[in-house]
Amino acid sequence: MKNVLEQTLQLRKGFYNFLKTTPREELLKIPEGFNNNILWNIAHVAATQQRLVYGLSGLQLEMPEALVAKFQKGTIPDGTTTDEEIEEVKKLLFTTIEKTIEDYDNGLFKNYKEYTTTPGVVLKNVDDALSFNFFHEGLHMGSIFALRRAVKL
Repeated sequence: MKNVLEQTLQLRKGFYNFLKTTPREELLKIPEGFNNNILWNIAHVAATQQRLVYGLSGLQLEMPEALVAKFQKGTIPDGTTTDEEIEEVKKLLFTTIEKTIEDYDNGLFKNYKEYTTTPGVVLKNVDDALSFNFFHEGLHMGSIFALRRAVKL
């Protein structure tokens, strides 16, 4: 599982790079044919990881609940994202995964509430959640590449 967590950290570096190098206007633009934006996809992966790993383990989330609620599954960007929230997401990309690695190494994830994901994958334990989360983050990285092309058209 250590490898999955390290690969997730590498994806997070890519997400951070998008936040750091993409103009705010492009981060927040929802191109025609899309229902979200680059920022939403990045914040969404952090929020989802928190719900899948910490929430379903019955543990306190390492991300503010207000941000999780704003970017969780089923939400749509509402145009109210502040510069402060963008900066917070930049930090959370790393702090949440680093804390997950630490908590995993310390055996914190003992209980897990089984969950069936939207694609029908059944998560029975935290290892399943971490593996699925890596897949999920990869999907959103692909979405960001498509969004980046669309906002530049």
